[in-house]
Amino acid sequence: MRLDNQRESNNVEDRRGDGGGGFGGGGMRQAGMGIPLKGGSLVTIAVLVGIGWLVFGINPLQMLSMLTGGGGSMTQEESYQPSSPQTSTSNGGAQDAGKQFVAKVLGSTEDVWTEIFAAGGKSYTPTPLVLFSGSTASACGSASAASGPFYCPVDKKVYIDLAFYNELKNRFGAPGDFAQAYVIAHEVGHHVQDLVGVLPEFNRQRQQMSKAEANDMSVRVELQADCYAGIWANRTDQKGMLEAGDIEEALNAATQIGDDTIQKRSQGYVVPDSFTHGTSAQRSGWFNRGYKSGRMDQCDTFSGSI
Repeated sequence: MRLDNQRESNNVEDRRGDGGGGFGGGGMRQAGMGIPLKGGSLVTIAVLVGIGWLVFGINPLQMLSMLTGGGGSMTQEESYQPSSPQTSTSNGGAQDAGKQFVAKVLGSTEDVWTEIFAAGGKSYTPTPLVLFSGSTASACGSASAASGPFYCPVDKKVYIDLAFYNELKNRFGAPGDFAQAYVIAHEVGHHVQDLVGVLPEFNRQRQQMSKAEANDMSVRVELQADCYAGIWANRTDQKGMLEAGDIEEALNAATQIGDDTIQKRSQGYVVPDSFTHGTSAQRSGWFNRGYKSGRMDQCDTFSGSI
């Protein structure tokens, strides 16, 4: 990925070295995102998506932002690690390669989503990204190395411990800087969902769901975030930032962190009803759909089968 000419975001909050409370044994992946929706509400979401497309064009889910306020659940991902060297720094310490990488990737997401929102007559509010080491506190609760990168809709921030990124390369077999950037774009995709109203609507209705319904809707939310990451990849490609093999790196990463692949690796069998992020085929497929189309209306994971 070509980042030499990409500006660094000013929205990186460096808490490394601060310490903080732990998450208490959270799993690498099964902590989930916890943004459920009641059965019949899926139809409501699908109708609103259609109405939003007619009204807003490029942003088919914007209508949902008029329905609710913020929610309190966080969305989580696996573990990833930039291949560029990283040094440990205290809060406010000198820039390091890991932080520069994250800041430039975040800056690219800000540029892309600002353009997309502006095309729909809307303003994009960037999400701050918190770098931490070991553990830290968020408005959604404490986070630790075990919780993985996540987006908290209460404080509207993305949280990442850069030590997580080793897992993507060493444990999941998905190396490469674009694979590393993919996780940031995915979490920013959750922020986009928050801004257009998808996450608040899910949070509003989550109390009425069964576990099976919650898992199904969790998968749909995660796949849409993958699709939005694909849109970001499409726009960065248009800007000449991608190199040969970058998209393959992201598709491989999406494949390696599919629920079915992780369950096969960890326990030797799969339990589809427990999926919360989507299968390998679904995750790579929806990322590719966003990349090929570059359009938000192609990321409707709430209508029909996925």
